[in-house]
Amino acid sequence: MNLHEYQAKALLAEFNIPVPSGKPAFSLREALTVAEELGGDTWMVKAQIHAGGRGKVGGVKKVRGREELEKAADGLLGARLVTRQTGPAGQPVDRLLIEAPCAVARELYLACLVDRALERVVFIASSEGGMEIEEVAARHPEKILRAVAHPVAGLQGYQCREIAFALGLKDKQVGQLQRLMLSLFHMFKARDLALVEINPLVVTGAGELLALDAKVQVDDNALFRQKALEELADPAQADPKEHKAHQYGLNYIALDGNIGCMVNGAGLAMATMDLIKLHGGAPANFLDVGGGTTADKVAEAFKIILSDASVKAILVNIFGGIVRCDLIAEGIIKAVREVGVKIPVIVRLEGTNVEKGRALLKESGLKIVSADSLTDAAKQAVAATR
Repeated sequence: MNLHEYQAKALLAEFNIPVPSGKPAFSLREALTVAEELGGDTWMVKAQIHAGGRGKVGGVKKVRGREELEKAADGLLGARLVTRQTGPAGQPVDRLLIEAPCAVARELYLACLVDRALERVVFIASSEGGMEIEEVAARHPEKILRAVAHPVAGLQGYQCREIAFALGLKDKQVGQLQRLMLSLFHMFKARDLALVEINPLVVTGAGELLALDAKVQVDDNALFRQKALEELADPAQADPKEHKAHQYGLNYIALDGNIGCMVNGAGLAMATMDLIKLHGGAPANFLDVGGGTTADKVAEAFKIILSDASVKAILVNIFGGIVRCDLIAEGIIKAVREVGVKIPVIVRLEGTNVEKGRALLKESGLKIVSADSLTDAAKQAVAATR
């Protein structure tokens, strides 16, 4: 789960990591009020979306005076911001972050994340802050610094100081970075985070370190014990179908094909999409209904798939292990009748009571095609779209 920048900075401030003064605004009036509270006559107006690259497309503006502030805020609120990370549809802007500007002497990069290959929490730093870290890694790999936290001992002070010296920090800045990194590590563990990226981490004109921008991702699997963070979720930033699927305990990811997929098990879902591609088709989604599939879940899955107008056929691939195939078949029949599916539905069942399940599908009187194998199902689904 992603946090907005202002939410991420509030979390950083909670752990004594320095951030600029600022507040969110959900309307033009609130933007003006926040600016008045901050004082001065110059402010940063930052669109709040779950994507990077905002500054390159006008999503981050430095304004001077009330008139410029009104113009910038009015132009961003209610708009859709398209960046290289959002896709052509962009993301809706329904909130802004109004901040006091600061004098920047240097821009650095600092991130904390889980390295799954190492099975460790890793810090990444670079003297090339403000740039895409992937670009820096490709062009100047020597400028990428790493510190691996020990799973028991944790992050050590000497590791922080090594990073600080390598970044060219001096005197009190070395101690500042050490405190910042240790606080960040504590926050990372305490809040079950998957990623914290501070880009840029700046050295101000006064020589202080400041998190000028921040991106935070929370581990979805830990939200049950991070209720305060879960409440910060912004459904408007998610695909509507994905959000609805999450509410019903379904794992759904929208794609750009025309064959809707409904499968139980992530690995089986991936294999199903691979076979669709192999035979010349294009999956419209990844959808894992889980092992304990029920008729209600199947019905909701059909509704979500059909909410995508590009879907021309549905491939259902279910392995009846935990739930018998005849019960799954009954759920599919009920769902097709309830939802009123008018496009081809190809079903491949395998597992316990598979023959009984196939018989139920055949005797239903509905236009449900029963496939003998996954390959057969994929071929029939592709053919149905043509």
